[in-house]
Amino acid sequence: MAIAFGVALLGVVTLRLLASPDGFALPLDAIEWDLRGRRALSGVAVGASLAVAGVFLQSLLRNPLAEPAVLGLTSGAGLGVVVWIYVAYQATGAIVQYHAPIAPALLGSLGALAIVGGLGQRRGLIEPITLILVGVVVSLICGAGILFVQHLLPDRGVAMASRWVMGSLSDDIGMGWIVGVAGLALASTMIGAWLGPAMDAASMSEDEARSVGVRLGALRATLFLLAGALSAGSVLLAGPIGFVGLVCPHIVRLVGGAAHRPLVVSSALLGGAVIVLADVGVRMIDLGAGRMPIGVLTALIGGPVFIALLRREIRR
Repeated sequence: MAIAFGVALLGVVTLRLLASPDGFALPLDAIEWDLRGRRALSGVAVGASLAVAGVFLQSLLRNPLAEPAVLGLTSGAGLGVVVWIYVAYQATGAIVQYHAPIAPALLGSLGALAIVGGLGQRRGLIEPITLILVGVVVSLICGAGILFVQHLLPDRGVAMASRWVMGSLSDDIGMGWIVGVAGLALASTMIGAWLGPAMDAASMSEDEARSVGVRLGALRATLFLLAGALSAGSVLLAGPIGFVGLVCPHIVRLVGGAAHRPLVVSSALLGGAVIVLADVGVRMIDLGAGRMPIGVLTALIGGPVFIALLRREIRR
C-alpha cells in the first residue's frame, strides 16, 4: 500500500514539474525548474504534515473526525502568525509576510488544541460530537481574529489575504523553511511509524493499553506536541488548509485497514500527493483573476466528505 501511494506521489510531483498555464511542458530554464521544484517540495511537506497530524489527532482524541482544520489548530497557528506580524509591524514599521518564526504558530496551534481538548470532555471522557462543535467554534473565533488583525495593518492585510485566510502555496518561501518543514514531516512520520503498535493498543481501553506496557501519558504528550508542530509547520508554508488531515487517513483505512504503522506512512504519502495534485489544478485552471487558493479546492472536496462522516458518526 505504501509503495502504491509512493508511486502516486512521484506521479503527481512529475505532473507539477511539467504543469504550466499553457499545458504540460518542460521548464525553459533553471529559474523555472527551481520555482516548480520548490512548489512541489512545499506541497509534499504541507500535505504530509497535515495528513500525519490528522492521524495523531484521531489517535490522541479517539475521534475519527479529528483533524487540524476542524479542531482549529490551523486557524490557531494562523492567528499566532498574524499577531506576530502585527507586533513586528508596530516595532519596525515593516510588514513581514513570509518569514514568521515557528514559535507563534506553534503556540497558537497548541493553544487551540488545549482549549478544544479541555472543553470537548465530559466527566473525563471525550465526546466526539461535542469535540467537533467546540473545534468549529474555536476555528471561527481564530478566523475572526485573523481578519481583525489584518484590518489593523496599513494595507488591511491585502498582501496576506489569500495566504492566511484560505491557504495557498507561495513562490516566495525560502528553501530553508521548506526543507525544515519537510524534515519535520519526515521525522514525525518515522516517529509515528515507531509508535504505531502503541497507538494500536491505546485505541483499546486504558486498562488494556497499560496491561501491554503502553505509557499512555508519554504517548499522548508526544502526539499532542507533534500534531501541534506539524500543524504550525504547514501553516507557515501555506496558511490554513483544511480537510487533508481528515480525508487522507480515512482513504488509507478503507484501502489497508486501521493499523497505525502503515496508516501513518501511507497517509503522509497520500497527503503530499493530494496537495501537489491540488496545486497542479490551481496552476492549470485559469479563472482570469489570479490563482485560486488551494484551500478552496480542498474545502470543496473535503467538506462533503466531512459531512458524510459526521452523519455516520451521529447514527452510531
